[in-house]
Amino acid sequence: MRMKEWFVDYIRRYWRRFIVILIVSLLAVLCGAALMYTSGYLISKAALRPENVLMIYVPIVAVRTFGIGRAVIQYIARLISHDATLRILSEMRIQLYKRLEPRALLIRSKVRTGNILGLLSDDIEHLQDVYLRTIFPSIVALSVYFIVIFSIGWFSLSFALIMAIYLFVLIILFPIISLWMTKKKSQKINRQRNHLYQNLTDAVLGVTDMMISGRSHEFIHQHEKEENEITKVTSTLHSMSRLREFMSQGIIGLIVVSMIVWSSGMVNTHQIPGTLIAAFVLVVFTLSEIFIPVSESIEKISQYQTSLKRLVETSHFETEESKNELDHIMNPDKVTIRLDHVYFRYDNESEWTIHDLNLSIKQGEKIALIGRSGAGKSSLIKLIYGALKPEKGLLTLNGIPATHFGEKMSDFVSVLNQTPYLFDTTIRNNIRLGDQLASEDEIKRAAKRAKLDEYIDSLPLGYQSVVDEMGENFSGGQRQRLALARVLLQNTSIVLMDEPTVGLDPSTEKDLLDTMFEAMKGKTLIWVTHHLVGADKMDKVIFIEDGKIEMQGHHRELMSKNERYRRLYQLDVPYQL
Repeated sequence: MRMKEWFVDYIRRYWRRFIVILIVSLLAVLCGAALMYTSGYLISKAALRPENVLMIYVPIVAVRTFGIGRAVIQYIARLISHDATLRILSEMRIQLYKRLEPRALLIRSKVRTGNILGLLSDDIEHLQDVYLRTIFPSIVALSVYFIVIFSIGWFSLSFALIMAIYLFVLIILFPIISLWMTKKKSQKINRQRNHLYQNLTDAVLGVTDMMISGRSHEFIHQHEKEENEITKVTSTLHSMSRLREFMSQGIIGLIVVSMIVWSSGMVNTHQIPGTLIAAFVLVVFTLSEIFIPVSESIEKISQYQTSLKRLVETSHFETEESKNELDHIMNPDKVTIRLDHVYFRYDNESEWTIHDLNLSIKQGEKIALIGRSGAGKSSLIKLIYGALKPEKGLLTLNGIPATHFGEKMSDFVSVLNQTPYLFDTTIRNNIRLGDQLASEDEIKRAAKRAKLDEYIDSLPLGYQSVVDEMGENFSGGQRQRLALARVLLQNTSIVLMDEPTVGLDPSTEKDLLDTMFEAMKGKTLIWVTHHLVGADKMDKVIFIEDGKIEMQGHHRELMSKNERYRRLYQLDVPYQL
């Protein structure tokens, strides 16, 4: 199924282009063979000193025609093949993004950034090469194989059989042996390169901390060590490739000698004129350019398999979700979230992150999830979003398991986290990320509801002002307000807030929370926080510890009846008492 999605579907979609590519590529090869054939004939004929140049005028014109034709047809073949493969490459990257983007919460928890970079820069490129460097050359070589054998069989069946054996070794036996010998090494190189992407990404993202801690030299040493390991394996593959190339050239040499002996015999028996000896021999050198690279093309299959496997593992998290994609949902503006005896842990060896959790959240309720780090709050958010799947129990939205929503989850649930990413583009485009079809007025209304409009209007270019990469020219509060404008523009019935005020000063935090609560009236709000500032504005406060609900209720109720909550609130918000 995954092979079909990432490989077979593109063949079905572009089969007409592929047929044209194969036909044109085959014509280029035949044109090259005809060029060498007529050149050999012309050389031999000219050596006989014809009485008049007109006696060899036709071969001269043919050499020019085939020479120019070969170059033109080769250019057309490459143009068409590169056009098709670049279209496929573009669609693959779009398909990968569409797979990853809706599952962003799961990606951040399970997939390293270096893996994603490896997919985009290495694995997708390999899958593109399936067509350019393996499928097209192999089919063309196989087609030429049968044409050559049929053509020689027209003159001699016995010699055609001998040539069939030679060429079988060259385009069938050698590639299979080469693939078998290099498979593990090629896969090892792929794994090591992917690991390098991971380490380099960590180094770039954490370069400041690495320099402060004095570990930069250690990283460089380790990186050079891994690079040397890849170089050694690559060198071994190159040595094997040179050996295969030498043996292939040896086969070509045998074919040339055999062709000379056979054609000479045919001349002695007056079956063909002597001028065809050079013609037949020179054709072999053109055909060698087609047959020898087949081994290298087939050898790359192991790299394609590794890339496809990693692509599937990274971009296909769900199992039953993909089989149960939703076409619609009843009452999308009125969604009830239910957790029935939900259990979750990240691996079989660890303790339960979520332990026998039962909870019901109706449309429009505002819930605060509090607790210490590692208590299970963020995991619960990811479960509700469908990024994680309960090991036991059931988590549903309007009776439908959250994991079944797949890409449609973003139609019903939006997320505001502690580190929203701002792109290096205009403020307008950053806000429009919430709804690509939003009008200018809708964008401005979202900014106004997020109380960011006055700041934007104060800028010389207003909404056309460019946001620096990562939003460096915005304060922490402004970045969160811009992210809030996105969420408001997305206009989902449920909003998950994963500690969006972390790192802000108390005054900015309070102002931002007031803005969020005011802007999200009528929406279901699930707010993960360490602090109790703003808890009095929530319908329910739920304290989670070790994956269990230790206490829950309205702020006033907990303050009056629960000593532990009252003590926590006194420690966290003393200035409000």
